[in-house]
Amino acid sequence: MSTILIGYYSRTGNTKAMAQEIGRGAQEAGATVDVKPVEKILVESLTEYHAIVLGSPDYYGSMAAQVKKLLDDSVKFHGQLAGKVGGGFSSSANIGGGNETTILSIVQALLVHGMVVPGVAIGDHYGPVSINAPDERVLRQCRNYGQVIAKLAAAVAHMAK
Repeated sequence: MSTILIGYYSRTGNTKAMAQEIGRGAQEAGATVDVKPVEKILVESLTEYHAIVLGSPDYYGSMAAQVKKLLDDSVKFHGQLAGKVGGGFSSSANIGGGNETTILSIVQALLVHGMVVPGVAIGDHYGPVSINAPDERVLRQCRNYGQVIAKLAAAVAHMAK
């Protein structure tokens, strides 16, 4: 069984709703899941998870400062997250508002840690995105993403034994 951390920053509740739905999908796939605001995540706990998925609203085409702070603080564990599964998701106010660049900014940091980040062939390729409040399509993408992350995390955890 894999353990997954889904961290998010959400001012309006849209990114939080996405995080909760990703968590549901991961639980449906058999994972143990913690869904937490990034401000409540102890950076030391990152090494305890098989997968770490981070979500942020789009702020000027990048992640919120609160998410960036967690990633900046994680540098003291550089190399210890290698081989774990990672992912990102984002919400914005507009189509073309920067969701994909926000996810890519999160994913870049996870890749520098040596994490394994899955793409999605059908749907939101880099990770789930929402324009304003998540609708049924977004919620479905989030559940599917949670399942993808959980299945990959379980496979990676099994290979590490």
